[in-house]
Amino acid sequence: MKMRVLARRWNGLKPRPTGPVHPPARTRRPCRRAILPPPIHRMDHALILEGVSKRYSGHTAVDDLSLAVPRGTIYGILGPNGAGKSTTLRMVMNIIIRDAGRISLLGADPEKDRTILRRVGFLPEERGLYRKMNVTDVIVFFAELKGVDRRTARAEAGRWLERMGLGDWKAAKVETLSKGMQQKVQFVATVVHRPDVLILDEPQTGLDPVNQEVLRDTMVSARDEGRTVIFSTHNMEQAEQLCEHVCIIAQGRKVLDGRLRDIRRANRGSRWRLELEEPSPAVDSFMAAGRFGRAEGGGERWSVELAPGVDASALMAGIASLDAPVSRFEREQPSLHEIFVSHVGDAATPHRRPEAAHV
Repeated sequence: MKMRVLARRWNGLKPRPTGPVHPPARTRRPCRRAILPPPIHRMDHALILEGVSKRYSGHTAVDDLSLAVPRGTIYGILGPNGAGKSTTLRMVMNIIIRDAGRISLLGADPEKDRTILRRVGFLPEERGLYRKMNVTDVIVFFAELKGVDRRTARAEAGRWLERMGLGDWKAAKVETLSKGMQQKVQFVATVVHRPDVLILDEPQTGLDPVNQEVLRDTMVSARDEGRTVIFSTHNMEQAEQLCEHVCIIAQGRKVLDGRLRDIRRANRGSRWRLELEEPSPAVDSFMAAGRFGRAEGGGERWSVELAPGVDASALMAGIASLDAPVSRFEREQPSLHEIFVSHVGDAATPHRRPEAAHV
């Protein structure tokens, strides 16, 4: 028996079993799992808030707030005064401890890993500088706290001060500067270490129009370099020019969030813009009849709010029947200001609890 087994092994064959043969074990079929919604990919987001709340005695400043900020974007947190914008940003920076919820900043919880804050530049609404230090030294001090070596920090401080029009003041004490100039120094101290995430709380406060443009260019450049900019404001025009994503909050609760273009599309209503190549008395009479809805304007330009159930193609067909050459016919997109007012107008008062909508 042993010789036969050895011979088979020598010839590269498996030895025949010498004991009883058992049937192969039955393999289990893989169980079917329930299909779940795709999770938030944390590496794709610079900041994630999940159910974050902050309460003071008898007052809820932030109530069950959730949002996700994609990396490499400019993200606006919008809301009226007292909405909870600053409280939210301070919780992200671990200046205020949250009462509930989870925060992930660049993949880490800032309460547990405070070193992650070195990769963030934070411009608070209330400015804070050491008034007895000179301008360059205070910027270098803040840069060194973020891990920048002194020589590099001094070179970057000088470059930024020249850009902000403060080159002649680099050796002056902070207390000798005007409020607006101190605001510029605070901004330089925020960006001098080239943070991965810029968090700016009402950043335009105190800046003149020229330096508002510097601020805007800095935010756009940071985004183009793949960094993330998060800023709070109640200036809807500024947000509309800069933001790709926005979150509107009121009374500490999220009212609306999503990509700005998707929000505008979802709130565009039934208003259409009509432009003619030349005025037409026939079109004037047609519009005055109000057959398709309420019309405003006259001559070459009209704005029509279609009545419920009326299709835009019917309006266009009616215009075409008048032999009036049309140069433009398009759906009007609402401004961010109009969307903000429509969603937050009542929610800004303490009598209404807004319901959140995601687009």
